Parts: sequence; structure tokens; C-alpha cells
Amino acid sequence: MNREWLQSEIEAYQTTYPEEEKYKGRFLNLLFFNNCFERSLLSGHITASAWVLTPDYKQVALLHHKKLDRWLQPGGHADGDEDVQRVARKELEEETGITDITLITDSFFDIDIHQIPERKGVPEHDHYDIRFAFVANHRDQLKKNEESNEVAWIDIDSLEKYVGDDASVLRMKEKTLKF
Repeated sequence: MNREWLQSEIEAYQTTYPEEEKYKGRFLNLLFFNNCFERSLLSGHITASAWVLTPDYKQVALLHHKKLDRWLQPGGHADGDEDVQRVARKELEEETGITDITLITDSFFDIDIHQIPERKGVPEHDHYDIRFAFVANHRDQLKKNEESNEVAWIDIDSLEKYVGDDASVLRMKEKTLKF
């Protein structure tokens, strides 16, 4: 996987969600920047995340992010790596300890662009997030790292109690319920 793969997949991506359709053009424009996979592109850059479900699709692994003070799926910066699936897998392992996973779909599962607030001299910017859906082959004990307050298996039916009205996370829940 590389920039060309990502461009091709975004161009071919079919969605019924209007917000994702709008994101496609913005993603394609971002890919023209040589450093779009680097934090040095201060306006915004590529990130990747993992939507990880139990084998019965009844629970999802989420973490309570320290800096953002929100429940989110594991994920993070590409830091120059154009293989966004590898980035999602790496972030998943670092943030939850989960390693034994199976990709659910042939490509990515969801795309999102969300704003990150200014923090410690880094200006407000956008994360262009490529999201992959996985099944954890074993419902392992989760291990948090220094970036999170907590990490847990959350019942899909109770997701709103954790994420409130976060449309991007609820969109992934809705997609999960269609499996």
C-alpha cells in the first residue's frame, strides 16, 4: 500500500454517507502534497485508525484519549508511512495490546476529516483519517499506554454513553450493524 493505492481506493470508494462523499475530494487534494503523511504539513495530514470488533460484532475496542478527553478508536499519525493499514495496525497494538486481528473488508472501512485543536504550539489542524475494520480473533485483556486514561471493550448498543453524538464514531457503529 502506498499513496497511489490510497488515491485509487478513495476514487473508487462508494458510500451512502454525504459527509464521506465530500471528504473524498479533500483527501484527493491533500495527496498532492509531498508531505501529506507527515505532521510537518501543519494544515492537516493523513492518520489511520482501527475499528476493532469482537468476533460477534457486539463490542468495539475504544480508548479514552488523554489529550482530547474523548472516547475514540485506536489510531494515530502516519509519520511518513504511506502504508495506512500498517499504521492502523501499529497504533492498535501500541494503544490496546491487540495483535491477533483479521481485516473485515478488502479496503478501508470509513474515511473522516476532523479538526484537532491547537496544543502546545501546534496550530489547529485537520486529521484525514483512514479507518480500517478488524475483528480481534481473541477478546484479549486490553492494555492502555501513556496516551490514554482507559481502554475498554464497549458494547455497540451502549456506544452513545461513551461517545455522545460524535457523528464519525456513530457512523462506524451504523456500518457495523449492517454486517
